Amino acid sequence: MRPTRLLKIRRRAYEILEIGRGEDRLSIFVDNAIILLISLNVVAFTLETVPEIQSQYGELLFAFEAFSVAVFTIEYAFRLWSAVEVPFLQRCAPLEARLNFARRPYMVIDLLAILPFYLSLFVPFDLRILRMLRLIRFLKLARYSPALHTLLRVIANERRALTGALLSMVAMLLFSATGIYFLEREAQPDKFGSIPEAAWWAIATLTTVGYGDVAPITALGKLFGSVVMVIGLGMFALPIAIISTSFAQEVGRHDFVVTWSMLARIPLFAELDARSIARLMPYLHAHNYPVHWEIIAEGSEGESMFFIASGSVAVRTAGGEQELRAGDFFGEIAMLEQSLHQYSFTATSRTRLLRLHREDFLRLERAHPDIGRHIRRVAEVRKRADEQAHPEPYGIEGIAAEAIAVD
Repeated sequence: MRPTRLLKIRRRAYEILEIGRGEDRLSIFVDNAIILLISLNVVAFTLETVPEIQSQYGELLFAFEAFSVAVFTIEYAFRLWSAVEVPFLQRCAPLEARLNFARRPYMVIDLLAILPFYLSLFVPFDLRILRMLRLIRFLKLARYSPALHTLLRVIANERRALTGALLSMVAMLLFSATGIYFLEREAQPDKFGSIPEAAWWAIATLTTVGYGDVAPITALGKLFGSVVMVIGLGMFALPIAIISTSFAQEVGRHDFVVTWSMLARIPLFAELDARSIARLMPYLHAHNYPVHWEIIAEGSEGESMFFIASGSVAVRTAGGEQELRAGDFFGEIAMLEQSLHQYSFTATSRTRLLRLHREDFLRLERAHPDIGRHIRRVAEVRKRADEQAHPEPYGIEGIAAEAIAVD
């Protein structure tokens, strides 16, 4: 095989496995196939623990395991082979680039997901414990799940705060076990005879599980147990609060970046700074529309207007069909006049729009009078052009130029 063709194959493998998600059809197929295979592996591992199923379908389950490992091995090999295509690794030597790429967390998970199978083939002793590592394959889903990826990033970002919370929990556990040991050891030496034995009660009480198999019987023991219960409610809620707050902040940052990238494509908002974008975000709602989807029907009530972030929209007017592209907006005339739409608007490609409701427009106008004035002037120009039977009532070039001249 020629070197140039090999390089093309390697580049294509990198695009499919790493950067083609959501756009490349082959990449979407590969991702969905791997997700399905991971899910089936978890099901197969669970079924293997049922003696009847294992005895009857053991060979079939082993064959499926071998097939899965073969697929995951090929995936791992292709990811490692195409690592030299990663932009920040292109300056490294091929071996160095692949070694650096292999140390990434996702690649380590991929390796651990297939390693137990090969070890069980070549190592003579029992590796049933190592076979439990097959469940690590479930973690491979983090590569394909933005939500799980966000959660893992949140845990990594808050590792210091979570470590502090964990140390506080351990300290409280030791304090509770020690306290109940001194208060109950004489009354119940079989249950609180040592601090390790008392630790079982401390864990069950701090976590508010309270199994009931161990409980204090002295007055001081019950009082101490009540205090431990109340403290446990707040102590174990601390890491949950840390993760939930950080997760909300991470989602907010992601929404801000997405909204900013969309607004940057619209000339009306392109010059706004980060503070203005942050003020605009609560007013604008993102919507995705497939091809041929009717966004606004003729005769429908004008409740909102739309900004085109990407894609194209066709408007059917008396003068024919016109096409609006990224950067334009529509629906503002009916919204401002609180009237019915005179034309229909249909997506002619996969379109991403920002929707602005009438009430939100009034708030936006108060916060950014210049944007409000511009929208009203464009609406006035479009309405006048429509009344004069302009051949292109929604043409972006002529109307934008006229609106600028009015400004």
